[in-house]
Parts: sequence; structure tokens; C-alpha cells
Amino acid sequence: MAFVKDMLRMWAHSWKRFISIAMITLLGVAVLTGIYAGCRDAFRSTDRFFDAQGLHDVQVLSTAGLSNGDIAALRKVNGVAKVQAERSQEVTFDLDGRKSATMQEIGTDGIDQPYLQEGRMPKKAGEIAVTRKFIRDSGKRIGSRLTVIPESASSDTSDTSDTNGADGTNETNGTDEAPSFPTKLTIVGVVLDPQNLSNPDGYSAMTSFRSTATTDYTFFAPSDGVTGTLYTSATLLVKGAAAESTFDESYENTVKQVTDRIDGTVKTDRQKARRQELLDAGNKKIADARAEADKKFADAQSQIDANRQQFNQQVDQIVSMQAGAAAAGAAANGANAGAAAAAGATTPQLDETTRETMRETIIAASPELTQAKQQLDQAQSQLNEQKASTEQTLKTKENELKTSIPQVRWYVQDRQSLGGFSALKSDLDSIQSLGNAFPIVFLLVAVMMSLTAMARMVEEDRSLIGTYVGLGYGRLAVASRYLLFALLACLIGGGLGLIAGFLGIPAFLLVVLQGMYVMPGLRLEYDWLYGSLGIALFVVGVLAATIYACVQEMRQTPASLLRPKAPRAGSRILLERIRPVWNRIGFLGKVTARNIFRFKSRLIMTVGGVAGCTALIVCGLAINDTVADLGIKQYRDIYQYDLMVVSDDSDASAMRTKVASDGRVTSSLDVRIESGDLTVAGSGDGDSGKAGSSGSESIQLVAVPEKHLSDLGEMVTLQPVSSGILGTSGVGKTGSLKLDDDGVIVAQSAASALGVKAGSKVRLTNGDGVQSAAKVSAVNRNLIGSDVYVSETYYAKLFDSKDAKNAKNSKSSEDSEALTWNAMLAKLSGSDTSQTDYAESLEEDSSVMKAVSCAHMADSFKFDLMGAVVALIVALAGGLALVVLFTLANTNVSERVREMATLKVLGFFDREVHHYVNREMMILTVMGVILGLPLGRLVGGMLTMALNMPSLYFEVEVKPAPLSASGADHVVFLFSANRGTPLQPVSQVASGGEIARVMLSLKAMISGTIKLPTIIFDEIDTGVSGKIAEKMAMIMEEMGAGGRQVISITHLPQIASRGLHHYKVEKTDTPEGTESHMRQLSADERVGEIAMMLSGENVTEAALENARALLSTH
Repeated sequence: MAFVKDMLRMWAHSWKRFISIAMITLLGVAVLTGIYAGCRDAFRSTDRFFDAQGLHDVQVLSTAGLSNGDIAALRKVNGVAKVQAERSQEVTFDLDGRKSATMQEIGTDGIDQPYLQEGRMPKKAGEIAVTRKFIRDSGKRIGSRLTVIPESASSDTSDTSDTNGADGTNETNGTDEAPSFPTKLTIVGVVLDPQNLSNPDGYSAMTSFRSTATTDYTFFAPSDGVTGTLYTSATLLVKGAAAESTFDESYENTVKQVTDRIDGTVKTDRQKARRQELLDAGNKKIADARAEADKKFADAQSQIDANRQQFNQQVDQIVSMQAGAAAAGAAANGANAGAAAAAGATTPQLDETTRETMRETIIAASPELTQAKQQLDQAQSQLNEQKASTEQTLKTKENELKTSIPQVRWYVQDRQSLGGFSALKSDLDSIQSLGNAFPIVFLLVAVMMSLTAMARMVEEDRSLIGTYVGLGYGRLAVASRYLLFALLACLIGGGLGLIAGFLGIPAFLLVVLQGMYVMPGLRLEYDWLYGSLGIALFVVGVLAATIYACVQEMRQTPASLLRPKAPRAGSRILLERIRPVWNRIGFLGKVTARNIFRFKSRLIMTVGGVAGCTALIVCGLAINDTVADLGIKQYRDIYQYDLMVVSDDSDASAMRTKVASDGRVTSSLDVRIESGDLTVAGSGDGDSGKAGSSGSESIQLVAVPEKHLSDLGEMVTLQPVSSGILGTSGVGKTGSLKLDDDGVIVAQSAASALGVKAGSKVRLTNGDGVQSAAKVSAVNRNLIGSDVYVSETYYAKLFDSKDAKNAKNSKSSEDSEALTWNAMLAKLSGSDTSQTDYAESLEEDSSVMKAVSCAHMADSFKFDLMGAVVALIVALAGGLALVVLFTLANTNVSERVREMATLKVLGFFDREVHHYVNREMMILTVMGVILGLPLGRLVGGMLTMALNMPSLYFEVEVKPAPLSASGADHVVFLFSANRGTPLQPVSQVASGGEIARVMLSLKAMISGTIKLPTIIFDEIDTGVSGKIAEKMAMIMEEMGAGGRQVISITHLPQIASRGLHHYKVEKTDTPEGTESHMRQLSADERVGEIAMMLSGENVTEAALENARALLSTH
């Protein structure tokens, strides 16, 4: 009993350690279970909702719509439980301007059923249910009426981004009709679309995520009143999928088996069958048209024949009358009256020749008969011409039918293709990934804290432990004092952690998620198994640390334990061997130096913690300062011109006249600018680039007139990379390049991306899509953008070859003899502000497509979130450093109480003792800072790992600087993008593409921590293309799926094609001034716009196909 009482007293005396262990266990268990429980509750609630509403497992779309035959084929697929054919139609209506909506038929097979939130479900024709987003935006309510207009006379039959063939379907298919919905509508209910759980009233509201995402709203209508036998899509439920969690891999595997079967023979066979149906329908329409035309022509011919017969009868009558009269006159002159009477009584018989002569004479003598005959002949001629023309048209239609109907394409999609589903899954997966990493850190901290606390506690009770062991108590009984202490602290902390983990943290997470998504039926659930395992994990860790601490002490004899523990032995250090330095160090300095290396655990923990914090702080500040100078160096040092103006080829002359008449230009250079592409010519060519280099780079092709090649150096600083990589002092002075007719000059960013150098062979694509092999004569120093300079002669040599002339959409030899100089580089007079204003005024002119002021670009080249990024990094690193230093300082003082007491007994003042302890901590901090500087390189590598830049390196260089408000150090951020290349200042060697990727990495990382509702990327893709552009697009898409609105101002088709919506800004001139309009592009317009990004102004069919392919894959 005395032993137990003493144990309780010891626990009461060590209540601070008890709370410490309990708190760390509470936090660890709460984080371990809380994030897991919050995500699990969200997953389960969402899965239940999807099952209740019958959210489809698979959706099938077609570029030619789906027929009853397609639906029947899908029902026969093994593993398909249910198929629902769906019809939809895009409509427009007036709501503070023109808005669009998708009229969606509510299926009768229980798939994709909207969730009723208010009112009732529509039942009759003309009734609709709308989403809460529409109610919020329109101000309408249940009972309100709405009139809509179909977007086209026959709705687009494709519900995918690739609409190729949809119109052709409606024109040639006479059997299937496109869906049509009532236009006079009444709102009877408010529903939640199971395909889009975004919260319209939340802080991260998103628009509809239905198949096209080209409309503003979705209206749900019953089957009553919907006409048309052609289906927009087919939704499927898979057998056994409902029993799996929609977010688990087992569900994906179950659904994938069915999608693979559909993608196999079913898809191929139905695509061919559907196209044959369209061909047969087209042939039938042609045959029907021929039969109808033949009938009309036969009727017309019959009418003409009847009129001609009547005409001939009239003429024959006149002929007979004249012949009879002539015969009667001849008889009257004869002698025999009887003969005359007989002759008069009989019509004379005329031969055919005489009769025809008389007919012609009679017709010629009568104007009426002449006109009638001409009308009959003219009608017959016109009929013959119409018959020949119609036959020729029908034959042409027959010949063109196969080429006019494109190949039918099916798209088989699962739930991952739904933006709302993938966004929710991505958000929950991101949170869950934190739940998988953070508890490990907390567990390690709990073990370390327990080990430190219990080791100190056992060490303080050495004499008491020795007494108990000497009195005969077993070592296990003595150790139980501390084991029970740690166990009780863990259980209490873990119990409170379970409450926070299954109630507090999930409630908080779900509140955040409900600000982004609507989750009906959400409830919190307790998982006994996971909760028990969570506590057990921390109990085992803490008890293991306690056992280790007890074993270290109790292995000694009672006599040893009753004696105070001897101080840790010191040892000679390296500094002692440097006598001139060691002899000049004072006593406390020598003690400090020895103590630093005597307590190695404290040395490692302090230096490591400070080094990590230093790396983060310096890296963030250096990137911020360095990137801020990129725009100035590019647009003021490399680009020497002040203004670039671009126009259409047809407006080039008017553009130059306009600029010249304004009188602002001091010197100028006419050039031709095209959007092109640069690829490595061939991997087998030793000069073609680095081994393994691949992909392509979007470039700006600048053709320079032959007579003004020397003037290019006055507009652009042409400096080889080798002469300027070590600094900027030589820019524009030494080692300048000259453009000639033997090759092209490639910007450093494009050359670095493809691994090409001077002398390499590349494949260059111009604005017309014509490709040609070219030689790289030099690589020009460039920080932002990817320019390729080519002379007029070399341009003609590249793109006027035999192959180029025969290529589709290539220029004719006559046109290519004189290039159209559609752009101008100019130097302007006036201030930076006036130059910017002038560029803006030029864009209002109808002849100008784009006007760019370098002064404006230099000032506006900023990353708006950099301040937030740096603040977060500095705050986190500073907080971490404070905790590390505070914890270790307390440990340091606690361990050395006797040492400090001895110093005071020896006569040291309190101030000296404080300096003695603080000096040691300061030295450790400085050592951590020194070690943290090269760690910045490693941190930079980790930041860019996600963007496929394995050869990119960072380093931070600190140089002494005059003391100022910014400190006494000059920090330079060092950078290398290629293995083997020395580290140099990032402002001099990093290309625009590399900077863009680094910044996107930072923004992507920070967006996971700071829940910003909207992020705007203004040309962050500068200098990027190919596979890297696709990577950046994927990261932006993931950020958008993470519950935030991502707006990207981009020139890259890879990024534009991944957007859920595509907007275009247009300017129009009015009598009152210039008006700017932003409009959302339709599916067809979006294809054209992305094709223009790929090929420039002259859009080719190949570019359109590529654009459709890009959109269809996202």
C-alpha cells in the first residue's frame, strides 16, 4: 500500500509530464482517426446517395446519336444490369442576357434520378425541375414560367466535345429524329443533380458537370411531351457495382470489366452498323428524291404532251379546212357539175409532205400559233434541262454520301469522367493523404516526447528506484510505476482523442466539404476497430519508449542507482587541435564548444530543425525576389523594341499605315509572325539533340525580311547562351549573333526543352501546318517565351519545297514569293505609361489583332500569390524553428541544472550563465542556417518533381552586403535545369517554361493548404509546350477539382482543352466607343478556337481533327 501511495504521489508531482504525454497522444489519435473518419463518413454518405439516385456506372455517347439498335446491343453486354436511353436538347433563354441550358429527360429506369429538394417532381409536358443554382441566379421560384428556344432546328445529337457528324446525321437520317422538348415551361420543383454535387451557395460553387459542360444550367423534364427517336446518351448500371464503394478500387475493377467489353467488339460493330444505317438512310432519301423527281417530271411531260396534242389538233383542223376549200374551188371551175358535187362532198387526201408544208405555213402565218408552238418547245427544253440537272445532282449526292458521313465514334465513360464526381473524389483523396502522413509524424513526436519525458523522469528517481530495488521490490514492479503512468496518460489522451477524432475533426471537415458540395444524408459514424487500433498504436509506441528508458536505468545495481549519475564525459574536439584559435577562446567559449559535440542528440535535432526551416525561408524569399526581375530582364534587356503589333494578312497594310500615321514610332522592323511548332528532327541523328529528348515545343516563328536582317539586332538582343550564362554584363555588347540564310536562331527555352544546340537538326512547322527539316544555327539567350527567328530566304527554302507545295493548305509558289509582313516591331517615343496606353488604343483599331507593350509586360509580369506563398513558408518554418529551439533549450537547461549551479558557486553572474547557455543555442542555430542553405537545392528539386523536371537544381548563395533595412546579406537563388550544368543565378539561366513550372509547383502545393476560392493563372504556361504543357494542364485540373475555381489565361491548346468552360474576349467598335464582350464558346466554336491555337489563323482540317481529339480525351 505504501508503494502504491508513493506511486500516486510521484504521479501527482509529475503532472506536467502526464499532461504532455496525454496531449501529444490526444492530438495524434485525433489526427489519426479524425481525418480518416471525416473522409470515410463523406465517402459512405456520398456512396449511399449515389446508390439511392442510381448514378450511372457507365455512360455511352456517340457522335451520331444512339439508335434503338445501339441500346439493344448494350443491354446484351455481359455484366450490364440496366440500360437507360436518355434524350436531351440544348436551349437558350433570356436571363440578363442570353443563357443556355440543357433540357434533360428524367429516365424511367431509375438511373441518374435527380434528388428532390423542394416542390415536386415534374410529371406533365411543360413542367420542369431546376437546380438551386438556377433559382439563385434567376430569382425565379416554384410556379414561375419560362420560355426557351432550341439552339438549332435539330438538336445536336452528340453529347460530347467532338460533334463531328452530328449535323450530318440529322440531314441524312430520315428514320431517327433528334430529341425535341416543349418550349413553354413551368417550374414545379428544385432538385439536386446527382452528377454534380457542387454547392451553388458555397464558397467554391462550380457549374454543371454534365457531359458537355457547354450550358449554364440543367432543366429536368418528364418523358411526356418529349419527341424524337434518337438518343443523346445511354447510361448503364453494372451488376455488383452497387455492393462496392464507389471510391474503392474494387468498384473501379468491376466497372472496368464492363467498359472493356463495350470498348471491344460491341463498340466497333455498332459504330460500323450505325454508319451503315446513316448511309442507308442517305441512299433512301436520294432514292426517294429520284422517285419523286421522276414522278414530277412524268406529270410535267404528260401535260406538255397533252398541250402539244391539242395544238396539233387545232393546226390539223385548219389544214383540213384549207384543203377542202381548195378542192371546192377547183370543182366550181370544172364543166361537170356532178363531178364537182362529188368532189365537194369528199375531203381531199394530202400526202405527208404537203400536209407538213401546210402546217408550217399556217403556223408561220398565225402569230398566236407561232407563240403557242414556241411556248411548247420552251417548256420541253426546260423540262429536259431540269431532268438532266436533277439526275446530275442526285449522282453527285450519291458519290459524296460516303465522304459526307464521317466515321461514327463512341465514347465509353465511367464516373471518373464526371467533373463533380472526380472533384469530390480528388478533394477527399487529398484530405485522406494528409491523414495517412500526419499521424506518422505525430506518432514519432509522441515516441520522442515520451522517451525524453520518461527518461528524464526515471533519471530523477534514480535514488528512489535504487531504494525500492534494495528493499526487495522487483524491477518489474518498480518499472510498473512508470509504465502505468505512461499507459494512463495514453488512455486518457487517446480517449479524448477519439472524441475529437470521430466527432470534432470530422464535423469540421464535413462543414468545409458542405461549403463545396451538397451531401444529403450525411451522418457521423464511429469505427470501434479503427479507434481501438489508433489508441493501441500510440500506447505501444509510448510504452516502448518508457520501457527503453526504464531498462537503461534498472540494469544497474542498487548501489549504482543510489549514487548521483555522473556527468557525461567530455572529449577532445577538432577545434582543440588548432592551437592558435583554441588558445584565444575564453573558458566559457571552450566549455560551449565541447558541450555542442558532447550532447550529440541535441546537436543533430537542433541543426536539422533549423536547417530545414532555413531552407524553406531562403528558398521562398529568393524565388520571390528573383522571379520579380524576370519580366524586366526579358522585356527591357532582351527585347529592345517597345511595341509589337500583329494583324491579319489582309489587314497588314492598313495596320502599318495606321501605326505610321500616329507618329509615335522612332524606328521599326516589319516581320512575319506565325504560331508554329518545333520538334527534334530524329533521335538517330547525333546532332539532333540530347539522347532521349522527345516531344515538341510551341514556338513563335518570326520571319525577317532579307533586306533588314541586320536590323533584327537592334530590336532583339541576340546573344549566344554560352556568352551570357554567367551574367548579364555582356548582354548586347559582345558575342552577338547574326541571322543568316543557313539556319534558324532558336530561343533558349525551346532549345533547353528539346535538348537541341547549335548545329542540331529540327523539324519546324509554320502557321499553315507545313513541316520542314531545319538547321539550328544558334541558340539565343531568352528567359520568357519560345521565339524562332528565320530569314526570308531560308523560310522560302524550308516551306516552298516540293513536299511543301503539295502539302494541304500550303502556300502556292506565287503567294510564297512575297511573304506578307503581318507584324511590326517598333521603338516608341514617350514614357512607359504612354507606350502602354498607345498599345491599348491600337487594339481598338479594326486592322490590329494584337498590340503588346513591352513596358506593360515588364511591369505586369508578376505572380500574385507569391506573397502568400512566401508568407506561408516563412510562417511555417519560423513556427517550426521556434518549437524546436524552445523544446531543446528547456531540455538543455533541465539536463544541466547542476552544471549551472556549479558555475554560479564558482562566482559566475547570472548574466554570464545565461550567455553561456544562449551562446550554445546560437551556435547550433548558425550551424543549422549554414546547413540549410544547400538544402534549398533539395527543396527546389522536390518542388519540381511533380512537373517532370528531374534535372532541375536549386541552390542559394549568400554574400555579404552593406547593412541596410534588408539586412546584411545578399541572397541569390541558383538554378540549373540540366544535369552537369553548373548552378547559376535563376534570373540569367531559367527559361520562361522552367520558371512557369516552378511557380505552378509552388501554387499547387500552397493551394492544398490555403483554401483560396479562386486562382487566376495569367500566362503561367509561358515557354511551355508538349508533354510538360499536358502535365501543367493536369495539375491545374486537379487544383480546380480540389474545390476551387481555376481561371487560366492561356495560349496552349493542351491547357485550354482541359477547361470545363472556354471563354473568348472580343472587342467591337461602336459610335460611342469600343466595347469588350466575353462570351462562352459552344462546342463547335471551342473546336475552332483550339484548332486556331494549333495552326494559327489559317485553320486546317488536320488542326480541327487534333482539336477534337484533345477535347474528346478530357
